Amino acid sequence: DLESLEKKRERRVKDAKAPGKAGEEAKADLAVYDKLAAALEAGRPARSVPLSDEEKPRARELFLLTAKPVLYVANVDESQLAALDSDPLVAKVRELAQAEGARMVAICSKVEAEIQQLPQTERGEYLATVGLSEPGLNRLVREGFALLGLQSYFTGGEDECRAWVISKGTRAPQAAGAIHGDFERGFIKAEVIRWDELLRHGSEAAAKSRGAMRVEGKDYVVQDGDVMHFLFNV
Repeated sequence: DLESLEKKRERRVKDAKAPGKAGEEAKADLAVYDKLAAALEAGRPARSVPLSDEEKPRARELFLLTAKPVLYVANVDESQLAALDSDPLVAKVRELAQAEGARMVAICSKVEAEIQQLPQTERGEYLATVGLSEPGLNRLVREGFALLGLQSYFTGGEDECRAWVISKGTRAPQAAGAIHGDFERGFIKAEVIRWDELLRHGSEAAAKSRGAMRVEGKDYVVQDGDVMHFLFNV
């Protein structure tokens, strides 16, 4: 990364001598390069460098390897599960991740393997005996989604209920396009219910009758956990 950055820096130093906007842009790039270089020279990854919203696009254009998002997974012993927040070894991994601008999750692979062998009806009781409210794999998936800026929404019908993975900030037409391109091209509107509202009311019909279903247009930014029906015409 440092070698790549130095090569790009040499070219931008020349560009910075140009008059007007071109020179100013090059100088702004160099300011970001200097921040990143200082971290790399100190042995820290590029992702650990705090950057402003204006600086982040300049850094992304460098395609630095150490700028890639990282998730640390600590494989702990079953005896550590009940006190993950206070465990000193887990704390060290967490501190390392935070210092590098990374994320971290702790799981016990032995427990996870045992959970997979149990029928669904017995998993809750087993989790309680080891001090967990949910499988560690659930947390691992959530952290991975957060790391990559992803979320999901749901669609349901008589035959199936399915989750669709989209990027955070995706608007309704583009979210519909995850199902089929025709949905995006002919998008008219979307009927939306929050997943927790659907569970609370028990059915879509009940949620709709109680005002929990909304109608959203093309500018609606889909939220994580939305349950959606798309109306389209092609």
